[in-house]
Order: sequence, then C-alpha cells, then structure tokens
Amino acid sequence: MTHPTLLLLSGSLRKGSYNRMLLAQAAEAFGPADVIEGDLDLPLYNGDLEEAEGVPEKVQALVAQIKDADAVVVGSPEYNKGITGVLKNALDWISRVPGWPLKDKPTVVVSASAGRTGGETAQFMALSCLTQHQARLIPGTAVLIAGAMNAFDEDGKLKDETSQKLLAERMEKLRAEVI
Repeated sequence: MTHPTLLLLSGSLRKGSYNRMLLAQAAEAFGPADVIEGDLDLPLYNGDLEEAEGVPEKVQALVAQIKDADAVVVGSPEYNKGITGVLKNALDWISRVPGWPLKDKPTVVVSASAGRTGGETAQFMALSCLTQHQARLIPGTAVLIAGAMNAFDEDGKLKDETSQKLLAERMEKLRAEVI
C-alpha cells in the first residue's frame, strides 16, 4: 500500500489549536496519504441518550473513519495536567460501538501544550486510554512540544529543527507499519 489513509484526531476543537498545527505537520511528515481529520465535536457521552437514541450519527461516522484508516495520529493537548474532555469523550463513545474500531490500528500520539512539559501528563493518559482500546501504539521518543504558543511560525510550521526531526522519525515509523 503506497497511498494509505491517515486519520488525524485532535483533542482540541479550536480551529487554531497548537495540536491541529502539530497534526498538520505530522501528516506532512508522514508522506503521501489520503488525510482525513476526524470530528471530535460530539455530544457528551450519556448512557441514557445511548439507550434512548442509540449511538449518535456523528460517533458512527467517526468510527467508520477509524475503521477505514490505515493509521491514526492523535493530538493530545494537556488541560490542567490531564487529557482533554473532548478526547476522553470521543474515546468513551468509540468504546460503545461493537468491534473495537481502534484494535490493532497503528497509532501515534503527539502533544503540544503551552506548558513547559509539552503535554507529557496528558500524553501518558491518552496512551493509557488507547491501550484499553487495544490500539497498536507505535513506540518511539515522545513528541512533546512545550511552550506551543512560541513553537510554530506564522504558517503553523514547527520552528525547532529538533522537534521537526523527532516528528519526522515518528511518522516514518508509523508509515513503515502500513506500507
């Protein structure tokens, strides 16, 4: 497979989020692919809603994207030393759909945060949650972009050469899993 499908999932809904910028850089570093951005703007998980109406269409659409993807990159921001509610909610909804769509799916988590650790705590939490989903987490040095408000240029590109190289290495490993 020389032209895989790469699914990007941002734990931030903000259009100008640093994690969306980082995911765009990840997709570029991944190389030629059909790149799809999953929509995590989902209703809050509520068992009563699920019982009354079933799994919402937006969740079903996200699950279909996951199933169709050859690889997944998750951008996990850190809010108050933890995973974002947006990302956790999406993972909770995904877990309600039979078949474990993330099972064995080659996956990498990257993080950009305004803080000085680059979202390290949130990334560990995201990895833990993804382990429960049985995602095939691709090992490698963590991509943690600290001081994200200063890490990207006006075009949304990473300024730091070391960060660029680290992200490229992670994406090369991910691509090798699906080619």
